[in-house]
Amino acid sequence: MNPVHKKFSRRARVATGGAVLAVVALAGFGAVNANASAPATTSAAATSAAVPARATTTSTHLTIDAVTDAAQAALDAAEKENQRVTVAVVDRNGNTIVTLRGDGAGPQSYESAERKAFTAVSWNAPTSQLTERLQQAPTLKDIPGTLFLAGGVPVTAGNAPIAGIGVAGAPSGALDEKFAQAGAQAIGR
Repeated sequence: MNPVHKKFSRRARVATGGAVLAVVALAGFGAVNANASAPATTSAAATSAAVPARATTTSTHLTIDAVTDAAQAALDAAEKENQRVTVAVVDRNGNTIVTLRGDGAGPQSYESAERKAFTAVSWNAPTSQLTERLQQAPTLKDIPGTLFLAGGVPVTAGNAPIAGIGVAGAPSGALDEKFAQAGAQAIGR
């Protein structure tokens, strides 16, 4: 019998063998991992396409500070009249930038404010005017994400819509729109 086998018990030989296998496995993993992190040398990754200026456009967006100031101004105007509302501001693409839910505002006001803001920026018109258009084109109300109730106003730059402010929760759309207008007027002050 081998003298090394006499010194180690079967349990010790199994543990030692397992440790050796673990080291070999980790060494192999390290080699694979090192190869996986090596930079790719394909020509497709190294090239990019330059597009001519006529193929791009630039758009105007409000800063987060301007958006926040507008939303807060609308909420403050509502609070001065003891109205519990939610204010939402969306960008030109209808993406919500900020929503402020006032203390005590109803649960329905959150979505309504966002949809009013989206509607106002989509048509570049106050939503109170858009409700009149429904008489000639009643299917407008079927467009997803829109809400044809007074309370939304667009924000423009160079006559192009760049944002929409929506307010919901006051007892009338006229009040909602008044507060949204206060928010729009706060931009740039």
